[in-house]
Amino acid sequence: MTRLSIVHKTAYKYNRRVTLSYNEARMTPLTDPQQVVLESSLKITPSQAAVSTYRDYWGTRVTAFDMQMPHERLEVVATTTVEVHRVERVALDEDIVGWDVMASDEIRDQFSDWLPQSQLSGPGEEVLGIIPAVVAGKNPHETAMAIFEWMRGEMSYVKGTTGVTTNAEEAWNQRQGVCQDLAHLAIGSLRSCGIPARYVSGYIHPRPTAEIGETVAGQSHAWLEWWDGEWRSWDPTNHKPAGDLHVTVARGRDYRDVPPLKGILSGGGGSGLTVTVEITRLT
Repeated sequence: MTRLSIVHKTAYKYNRRVTLSYNEARMTPLTDPQQVVLESSLKITPSQAAVSTYRDYWGTRVTAFDMQMPHERLEVVATTTVEVHRVERVALDEDIVGWDVMASDEIRDQFSDWLPQSQLSGPGEEVLGIIPAVVAGKNPHETAMAIFEWMRGEMSYVKGTTGVTTNAEEAWNQRQGVCQDLAHLAIGSLRSCGIPARYVSGYIHPRPTAEIGETVAGQSHAWLEWWDGEWRSWDPTNHKPAGDLHVTVARGRDYRDVPPLKGILSGGGGSGLTVTVEITRLT
């Protein structure tokens, strides 16, 4: 078990005054069987914002706020203490469903949100032509692991070459991208085989060797989960399952379902953005 303190700050400095804005923040981690949120708060500046919270369709905690007064900057600070206790079960033969089960109407209905390609997950014709040879003769679990290993040999983690609207096919054409691009490509490849897969957004503590109490520069992160009889996780950036240093904030079909902060505004004339994530391991 690992206890982490996370402080996520997002600040916009507008070029001109904003007269009003409507926003949604998805910056509060989930409580689920693998992690428990002990404390959480979200501070918004200017403080006159009208705030409400709700759970969206995917189960993510959303803080919605609108500011109907002139303002020149916006700052959102999410502070969370969370305990993570992930247990990645070994895939036993009796736990893995067969392709006949995976293709059944019952399973396709149960996982109907996670099987169709989404706007960002479609891997493109070239990948769709490659995958059958990569996974030939394998069961669903072996198929997933073969896809991850194939991607490891083809894709490079490179910052600054993609953006939040880049889809899996565009990332593949460059053979590079960041964590969300690798997650999108893996998800699209899995879905092309009929394996349910979903996008996971959250945080990762980047230094397992950091001392207890040492604050480090963390980062927002993306990985995926897929189902082969039970849900399993994989972080294609680090080539391993999610562990106790991964903190889940949101799940969705792709990044578009889980952006940390989004909104619409009137005015502004452009803005400068500053984002920081500080993570402290408490135990």
